[in-house]
Amino acid sequence: MSLRFNAISSITKETEGVLSRPSAKITGIFGESVFTLKTAREFLSDEAYKSLITSVRGGKKIDRNVASQIANGIRAWAESKGVTHYTHWFQPLTGTTAEKHDSFFTLKSDGTAIEEFDGAALIQQEPDASSFPSGGLRATFEARGYTAWDPSSPAFIIETGDGRTLCIPTIFVSYTGESLDYKAPLLKSVEALNKSAVEVCNYFDKNVTKVTATLGWEQEYFVIDEALANARPDLVQCGRTVFGAAPAKGQQLEDHYFGSIPERVYAFMRDYEAEAYKLGIPLRTRHNEVAPAQFECAPIFEEVNIAVDHNTLLMDVMSRVAKRHKLVVLLHEKPFAGINGSGKHNNWSMATDTGVNLLAPGKTPKTNLMFLTFFVNTIKAVHDYADIMRAAIASAPNDHRLGANEAPPAIISVFVGQYLAKVLADVETRVGNKFDEQDEAILKLDLHRSIPELMLDNTDRNRTSPFAFTGNKFEFRAVGSSANCAISMTVLNTIVADTLKKFKADVDALIEKGDKKEIAIMHEEWHHEAERRGLPNLKTTPVALDAMLSDKAKHLFESNGILSHSELEARHEIELEKYIKKVQIEARIMGDLAINHILPAAIKYQNDLLTNINGLKAAGLPESAYHSQLAIVTEVSKHIQIIHSKTHEMVEARKIVNNIENSRTKAIAYESQVKSTFFDEIRYHVDKLEHLVDDEYWTLPKYREMLFLR
Repeated sequence: MSLRFNAISSITKETEGVLSRPSAKITGIFGESVFTLKTAREFLSDEAYKSLITSVRGGKKIDRNVASQIANGIRAWAESKGVTHYTHWFQPLTGTTAEKHDSFFTLKSDGTAIEEFDGAALIQQEPDASSFPSGGLRATFEARGYTAWDPSSPAFIIETGDGRTLCIPTIFVSYTGESLDYKAPLLKSVEALNKSAVEVCNYFDKNVTKVTATLGWEQEYFVIDEALANARPDLVQCGRTVFGAAPAKGQQLEDHYFGSIPERVYAFMRDYEAEAYKLGIPLRTRHNEVAPAQFECAPIFEEVNIAVDHNTLLMDVMSRVAKRHKLVVLLHEKPFAGINGSGKHNNWSMATDTGVNLLAPGKTPKTNLMFLTFFVNTIKAVHDYADIMRAAIASAPNDHRLGANEAPPAIISVFVGQYLAKVLADVETRVGNKFDEQDEAILKLDLHRSIPELMLDNTDRNRTSPFAFTGNKFEFRAVGSSANCAISMTVLNTIVADTLKKFKADVDALIEKGDKKEIAIMHEEWHHEAERRGLPNLKTTPVALDAMLSDKAKHLFESNGILSHSELEARHEIELEKYIKKVQIEARIMGDLAINHILPAAIKYQNDLLTNINGLKAAGLPESAYHSQLAIVTEVSKHIQIIHSKTHEMVEARKIVNNIENSRTKAIAYESQVKSTFFDEIRYHVDKLEHLVDDEYWTLPKYREMLFLR
């Protein structure tokens, strides 16, 4: 029996797995595995606690002498929870997280064994930087790199089986100081936005001393049975199916959306949510998504740096917990063709230390000048830097999703809604005039009198816009489900910071000429309202990534202190290499499956049909008796020949492309000469064979099984 049928038969025997059942209240376990400020108060001296809280809230550096006191407190807390090892947890440019575990155990000079964790170990560690992507910043033999503690993101304890490890969130830099991770540029962009936004806020409120970028991500994902996934080499190696015919029922009825959560998946959700709550991840929402076997979770908004860490951590937790339930989480942007892919919608806003959401219009947005200032400057930033935003979400897996099945297009544009579009038009044409205030809109329902009236938001939702205003925040919907949020958030923070900086300079110049502050702001903020024309349409990653090397991008990131020219060029090189390798792997998997799975099954079925035809002929029956069998043999043979020849051509094309040295040229060649030329055509004929070949011979689990059997 094939792996496929073994997997199908085993599904009915699966159990819920072992649940980490939460207490009656989430608050009972929330943050129990995190070294929060409340925990710090218990385990630290007054001096150490004040130093830590000043660093977290005020961005001040922690003195190395005090760091040892903090380290001892963290170790005492961790040991009370059974921890024996610690690690600097960081986010290298591989797209995953990294960790190197060291024990608290050490030997003194006299051979005495003790447990120790000093300030130096907390603040700094030295992983081998040569094994991580550097984009040419470092030679292979230059191995030294440093991780440095980020006090603004609290330490936490990861449980893996019976083991517990203390994780210290850190940045990762090279021996010569260049950023080799996603966190360091993000932190720089947070500070750049804070500085620019505070200066603009002070036009309206002198009490504002800090502006924080906030993020609420929505994580979409697929869940399928582990045995079925393991029987698909493409899912194991690529995270997506390179072949697979559409089932009779896909998502046409959209009956999965917001439907009752399947019991086995519900058990998995409860389990990973419990793990997340212990790690301080404030999950709030869970539901079925549109595609079958697709789901979503979302947290409460947090400061962007913490939110990015939590999302990166959650992806690891979900994948790990799924194994307990003999399930597999698919975070790829397009694991199945013909149905919705998965995104990670980044809901972004800005909040002041006085408690104001700068993107909340209020009841009368026309007269809320501070809201309009930040609202329009964000629109202008996206308009001016649309190509760089496109580059921020460019990847081989996201190319499969963008523009397909209700996903946002590859063209970065802004949706603000009918009401706010009218507000902006009025602002442009009625500068200096008094605006008519508008009461809150109410939706009256002619239903039973017990049904309450509904308060309308000031904008509708737009499911296909890549960047949409959704009431009190902007939703960057084009971010891919497997991506690290830090990339898109670094870009968004930076372009808005840069736009606000230029805006302030222009307004100050007008004020110096004698204009009133309010009139100067009005003239400047609407001058470049986002135009619909001339937006870049960059459909593929290799071309989209070019924006990272433009003079505009280099000036943007260097002038705001985010990335140097060399760091930007290195990231461009790394992203190209990722693209090349992912397409290369997919091409190899397609060749393997075509030759070793698809064709043998088709040929075996073809031989059985020929045996049947020859038997009927030998019995003296007329051709009409085996006409249908002959037609099937002919069609199967046609697909076999095309698959074999095209697979061979793809292999040869890949060999030619592999000899190209320039990364950009090589990536473009992989896209045009391998992916675009062969992937869809080979898949078309394989999927046709899936409909023709006897189901008993087909070795790969089919879409109807992976998407609907749990």
